Amino acid sequence: MIKYIALYRKPSDPEAFDEAYFASHLPLVSKTPGLLRAEVAKVGRVFVPGFLGEHEPHLVAEMYFASEQDMKAAFKSPEWQASGANLTEIGGMDLVAMFAAEVVEA
Repeated sequence: MIKYIALYRKPSDPEAFDEAYFASHLPLVSKTPGLLRAEVAKVGRVFVPGFLGEHEPHLVAEMYFASEQDMKAAFKSPEWQASGANLTEIGGMDLVAMFAAEVVEA
C-alpha cells in the first residue's frame, strides 16, 4: 500500500480555506479512481516547534492507494486533474507540500 500525503501550512484565513477545502476540494478528491481511503486531520498542537521553519502546520491529508501503479494511474485521471485545478483555485497550492510514502506497517 502507498499513500499520498499533503501537508498544508496555516493559511491567512483558516476558516475560509477550510470551507473551500472541505466543500469543494475533498469531494473532487473522493471521486478519484483507485483511491481506497482518504483521511484529513486538522493539526491541533505542534509538539516540536520550528521543525517546519516559520510555518505552522494546518491540515494533513492522506490518500491511500493499493500500489504505486494504482496511484500513478489515479494521477492521470480527469478526476485527479479536476481536484488539482480546484486546489489551485482555492489557494491551496501555495500552502502545500506533497509526497508519497510506502506503508510498511499498519
